[in-house]
Amino acid sequence: MKIDFREKCGDILMRVVSGICKGRPLKAVPGITTRPTTDKVKEALFNMIGPYFEGGIGLDLFAGSGGLGLEALSRGLEKVIFIDREPKAIQTIYENIKSCKFEEYAEVYRNDADRAIKALIKRNFSFDYLFLDPPYKKQQLVSLMEKVDNHGLVKIDGIVVCEHSFDVELPQAVGRFTQIKHEKYGMIAVTIYERRSNL
Repeated sequence: MKIDFREKCGDILMRVVSGICKGRPLKAVPGITTRPTTDKVKEALFNMIGPYFEGGIGLDLFAGSGGLGLEALSRGLEKVIFIDREPKAIQTIYENIKSCKFEEYAEVYRNDADRAIKALIKRNFSFDYLFLDPPYKKQQLVSLMEKVDNHGLVKIDGIVVCEHSFDVELPQAVGRFTQIKHEKYGMIAVTIYERRSNL
């Protein structure tokens, strides 16, 4: 029988690492289909792009439990949109947002990435930070970034954070996004891009 370690261990596995909600426990999505970002990787990731912010809007596109977006809010973003296609993930995101008292700073939608991007384009959104942490077996990071770039969903000087398997090599540039940092943490890698211009 396969044991779901997240269900067995519960909230102790995840927390808000820093900011106004530092130490707040976060629930994981029930089951084994959603892989949470570890606190170690989360801390390293935000040290690369922050570690703290003075406002700005973020998009957590494969939100899972909402850990990355909630960490960003705790560290100073003024608003984050959370999107996931799984009902259990959406329920968990709502619970974690409520636990952190971030209801007025968050929007949550159940949708797949492609449809979500189209909906955000129609609403004329433009983000300062985009967090991409899709399932490792189904990653389409480059094609997603190309769609985001084509429609200007990330502002000039905006940041795209890609979390992926350590054996995935992403290109140095995707459209107007230039790779600025890349680090490996065991089986996980983080690659960060910045949108440099309108060219």
